[in-house]
Amino acid sequence: MEKSEKPDRAANRGAATRSALLEAAAHVFRTDGFAGSGVNEVVTRAGASVGSLYHHFTGKADLFLALYEEFQQRQQDRTHQAVAHARAQGERHPARLMTIAARAYLEGCIEERETAWLFFNGDSPPGFDSTLRDRLRQWTDRNVALFRKAEEPVDEALLMVVSGTMLVAVSEIVRRPDDAQARELADDVIAVLNQLVPLRSQETLSLGALGT
Repeated sequence: MEKSEKPDRAANRGAATRSALLEAAAHVFRTDGFAGSGVNEVVTRAGASVGSLYHHFTGKADLFLALYEEFQQRQQDRTHQAVAHARAQGERHPARLMTIAARAYLEGCIEERETAWLFFNGDSPPGFDSTLRDRLRQWTDRNVALFRKAEEPVDEALLMVVSGTMLVAVSEIVRRPDDAQARELADDVIAVLNQLVPLRSQETLSLGALGT
């Protein structure tokens, strides 16, 4: 029993340390910026050691990317839940489901505006812009494959337009001075998407590259 409990305790401590380091990194990056901060500030705030940071992460950029991955997972969960709820209520129209997913994604950015700001303010590790583009491309590819497998039509060009629109929209939403203005812009973006969809057959639109 003691042998099995020791690894469990060690794993729990490791997970707690990792979480503390990520929480500290988020605060430090928001306060000092990515370029202006260092690992010493992160470990001091986390109450950890430099060695423990390098046990879990390869460095400052890896901390930033880990924060981004966790944020994106929460965003994916939000869009999944919103679309699942809409489907449970009987919604089946691909265009309306896309809009529901888009709104959930933007609402998540407003709810976590300080965190989202980290990834869209331009102060990021070298190559991070490419990571954002690659992630959008992966989402597009996954959705195209999903709807082809289900034998549902998909407009790949429109998917790419929606992906690009969302990237720009989030970049602007996180810069708004308060939630009310951010939400107003989000509403306007959704209104534009609703107008854009009929330019092509609405029945050909999938959920879009929003992690759904």
